[in-house]
Amino acid sequence: MLEARGLTVRFGSTVAVSGVDLTIPRGPYGVGLIGESGSGKTTIGRALLGFVQPSSGSIHYAGQELPRRRVPDSYRRAVQVVLQDPDGALNPRMRIGAQIAEVLRTHRMATRAQVPGRIRELLADVDLTAEHAERFPHQLSGGQRQRVGIARALAVRPQIMILDEPTSALDVTVQARILDLFERLRREHALSYLLISHDLAVVQRLCMHTMVMYHGEIVEEGPTERVLNAPQQGYTQRLRSAVPQLPSRGHASGSAHALRGALG
Repeated sequence: MLEARGLTVRFGSTVAVSGVDLTIPRGPYGVGLIGESGSGKTTIGRALLGFVQPSSGSIHYAGQELPRRRVPDSYRRAVQVVLQDPDGALNPRMRIGAQIAEVLRTHRMATRAQVPGRIRELLADVDLTAEHAERFPHQLSGGQRQRVGIARALAVRPQIMILDEPTSALDVTVQARILDLFERLRREHALSYLLISHDLAVVQRLCMHTMVMYHGEIVEEGPTERVLNAPQQGYTQRLRSAVPQLPSRGHASGSAHALRGALG
């Protein structure tokens, strides 16, 4: 569904991403992107979202190459992002319901009469109640604010979500609940995820395919179970050796706290 071919991103003389090929199939599916801080993971995500212009290479969605300078509004709806820090995506002066309504109106996803009901549906989808619509961001917990960010992304009915360290700012108990939510949403909405993470346990749980980045290049990729449990490349082996014991998919949430930070 979403494909990058020979994707290269330069900032001046610095090559942040070098000739990366990446494919995100139609959902439900998860692709993990792991590597040390500064390896280029987030830059790939920003390039796929249209926030950074590639220096060379191409990005294709549903078989069509995206224009370099301005991606279509339909693509911006189809590919949404959930960030590490939900506070950065929320307006502290607006109530939660008003912030979701703004997304619905801007993208013409509901008529004026439909907006209140759609807000309730979206909040329920992320395990929040209609009462949360009347609150301001500071009146919510970190986990609740992250759920609001997910609800806003879902408001435009995306096909793909770029998840950039979506649980790293949360405590371990809240992490487990958010991971449960991501699993359910992927299944119910047939979503595809590109998960950018330092946390091997989270990648193990949410992703079927994993890619390993080093200095802007993909040095290893394959089925998640193979890459994380029987890595072939020395760099991946060193990353893996930092984790004492990696749980199998479905049991990762209980070890998320212990594994956080293993990659730097």
